[in-house]
Amino acid sequence: MADPRTYGGDDADRSQDSSGRRLYNPYHDLQIPHRTLYDLPTSPEFLFQEESLAERRSWGENLTYYTGIGYLAGSASGASLGLRHALRSAEPGDTTKIRINRILNSCGQDGRRIGNRFGVIGLLYAGLESGMVAARDKDDWVNSVVAGLGTGALFKAANGPRSAAVAGAIGGLMVGAAVAGKQVMKRYVPI
Repeated sequence: MADPRTYGGDDADRSQDSSGRRLYNPYHDLQIPHRTLYDLPTSPEFLFQEESLAERRSWGENLTYYTGIGYLAGSASGASLGLRHALRSAEPGDTTKIRINRILNSCGQDGRRIGNRFGVIGLLYAGLESGMVAARDKDDWVNSVVAGLGTGALFKAANGPRSAAVAGAIGGLMVGAAVAGKQVMKRYVPI
């Protein structure tokens, strides 16, 4: 039978055995606070000093952010539209298994379709906005509005010049309203 002092079978002091020698405890130094163990920086790290002075994301981060947010928002809204469509098209004689299958198929199909559209719109917008910042060497509301105009026009360019112009105007107006709303929120809503 194993020694109960070695494996923690008794409630006595386990730091020393009967001969006065201290027992090895492999967990003795593992309760160090993580702040002293890992001296992690709290601010973002930059390779070059010029990058730390910029108050915006880089073009790659911008591209990834807008594409990801667009796909995520589009997938969520598409899945909710698919759910509504599946619930409306349910027939009275359907079993639960068929209803669940219809819901999953419809949510997945509509979520993918709308998510891909919004992801492409985010990709176009981020690319155009970053290009405008690089071309003008300024980061202001004009870049955002022009990027919205260009995004709408490019997204609907395959449907002809009239629908491209309408989509460009809608994109510019939507981005202009979003920029104006952001300024109003900054001014009147304390966060």
